Amino acid sequence: MTETLLESCAAEPRARLFDRFANLAIAAPTVPYPAHKTVEEGKALRGQMAGTFTKNLLLKDKKSRHFLLSIHEDRTIDLKTLHKRVGAKGQLGFASGEKVEQYLGVIPGALTPLGLINDIEGAVTAVIDASLLDADQLNFHPLINTESTGLRPDDLLTFIRSCGREPMIVDFDEPVPD
Repeated sequence: MTETLLESCAAEPRARLFDRFANLAIAAPTVPYPAHKTVEEGKALRGQMAGTFTKNLLLKDKKSRHFLLSIHEDRTIDLKTLHKRVGAKGQLGFASGEKVEQYLGVIPGALTPLGLINDIEGAVTAVIDASLLDADQLNFHPLINTESTGLRPDDLLTFIRSCGREPMIVDFDEPVPD
């Protein structure tokens, strides 16, 4: 009985997510994807799944502002200069797992911009790697780390806007601003 109750509680945010997709007329094909802890492990497990894969990082600045980066899975980010790209106060560091759960309603291994649906405080700024906007399909965890949901880039932006915020698009291939 307890497992059913826990599953029900976990299903509610996911149901809200897919209801939002339906209300926005966003196609969101979802497939099983084994849980994994690293990008390399994820590459080995996904086989021939279609689309572009991302890594997602929740970072905070010295003023405790939070930034959720969604970047290409192979991109390397310089945390020493990233604050200049996103307008943060001082260097950025990783947010705690507790903040991931508090703001986005997911466990750290399921970090996703789709978690913005749970950020009712508007505490997290979405930062999207500009190179992702050229993809046919972007893949994200749908609030759980055992599936992958594919979205068109413009649908991702529509979804983020439906969560009450404007996504920050950053071209990480450009020189770092002074």
